[in-house]
Amino acid sequence: MNRIVLTLVLISVTAVWGWTFSMVKDAVDAYCVVGFLAIRFAIGSASLGIMSARRVTARSLLVGSLIGVVLAAAYLLQTFGLQRTTATNCGLITGLFVVFGLLANRILFGVRTLPLFWTAAGLSVVGLFLLTGTGPSPATLGDMLAFGGAACFGLQIALLDRFAKQHDPIALTFAQIASATIIFLLAWPLTEPVALPSLDVWMALVITGVLATAFGFYAQVLAQQQIPAVRVAIILTLEPVFATFFGYLLAGDRLTGIQLTGAILMFASVVIVEIFPTQRRTQTLPMVVPEVATSQTCQIKS
Repeated sequence: MNRIVLTLVLISVTAVWGWTFSMVKDAVDAYCVVGFLAIRFAIGSASLGIMSARRVTARSLLVGSLIGVVLAAAYLLQTFGLQRTTATNCGLITGLFVVFGLLANRILFGVRTLPLFWTAAGLSVVGLFLLTGTGPSPATLGDMLAFGGAACFGLQIALLDRFAKQHDPIALTFAQIASATIIFLLAWPLTEPVALPSLDVWMALVITGVLATAFGFYAQVLAQQQIPAVRVAIILTLEPVFATFFGYLLAGDRLTGIQLTGAILMFASVVIVEIFPTQRRTQTLPMVVPEVATSQTCQIKS
């Protein structure tokens, strides 16, 4: 599968996450946060377990489980942070995962990031700021928790960038989701009353468990086998853009000019990391011209 197709698949994942954003919000308001995550990820694990049963190895299970711990920590910190701060602050701070991903890749694995990609990352953060429509309120404990969640999301992207190429994507995804499921199940009775959800919440759980979790994270692992972490991080920042779009389309929300500008900037950051490097490589490829003219076309060597 080529890089362009994988990029489109990853963008479709952010669209799914954006589409289910309001669904998840309504569900956790009617039910509970950690319980919802526990059941959602359990459904995702069951969906992936059917396909990965013969592909899981001891090594992929170990690596995926460790990445799953980071993913679970990210969701828990973000969720409890959201309960203690404003949605604007949480959204802005969580968007910093694009920067944390680059820093984690540099610090842990020595991966250098070109100035072009830092520019795109900064552009996406500015776009996210404008998309919220307002500036952040004074810092709170919830902001610090959200900050930790953003760091964990960035670390998860960097870890997948390092290890996804070495493992079967379904096996690695299953191990990651199953590990997070166990953590959520353990945290559930310690944080919230354990009770079964209503029928409406079950519908949201099935949709998010299969599409947003099983398919979403499998597509991310598959994409990160070929797409660098910086591109993945910037593409994933489109989630709030799609959440805003579906809010406009399905819930009647309306955008201000500032919010539209923010959405455009975030899409522009994706264009920068996807198109500009490709054009640069094309322009720098040497043209091999035959010494004797023939009917054959010139070859371009990479």
